[in-house]
Amino acid sequence: MPKVALYNMQGETVGEVDLADDVFAVPVNDDLLHAAVVMYLANQRQGTVATKTRSLVRGGGRKPWRQKGTGRARQGSIRAPHWKGGATVFGPQPRDYGYTMPRKARRNALKSALSAKLLSGGIRVLDRLGFEQPRTREMAAVLSNLQVDGKALIVTAGHDPAVYKSARNIPGVDAMAAADLNVYQVLNHDNVVLTREAVERVEEVLGR
Repeated sequence: MPKVALYNMQGETVGEVDLADDVFAVPVNDDLLHAAVVMYLANQRQGTVATKTRSLVRGGGRKPWRQKGTGRARQGSIRAPHWKGGATVFGPQPRDYGYTMPRKARRNALKSALSAKLLSGGIRVLDRLGFEQPRTREMAAVLSNLQVDGKALIVTAGHDPAVYKSARNIPGVDAMAAADLNVYQVLNHDNVVLTREAVERVEEVLGR
């Protein structure tokens, strides 16, 4: 069972935390991590791109010239695809790019991501994290006390508006609830800072 130091908001070590083997010490599955990241990015796509078909292009309701006798090729509409300003054939239409992986695969991918982050020394655990009101300066001081460099992901047990607002103006720092934790965010940040309650919540969900 891996152990990590438990810090307070002043960066002082106040104890140790035992992390669950089946969540933070599983073999890292690179293929599963890749699949989870691709799924996350696909689900972020809006899919709102669109082109106009013949039924959507304005104009072209009248036959441009009579069928025979002009010496020109027969035409039915000036908004046909081969005309300038005409419609687009087989162009992109609004669609949903999202898809999902099996629940067990998603959980195993998140376990692999957390285990990989622990192996790289990128996990910090706080005994508590909270502010009476949003203060970016105070959040920056906490990260400095923890000697967290680079991009950081702050994970709380539940949604904490004060923590979220205190972190959102710091470049490279994001905050989220344990229920929203995902593989992409874990891998995309150099450090993951969890409260002790958040660790318990993650172990409760992933250890089922």
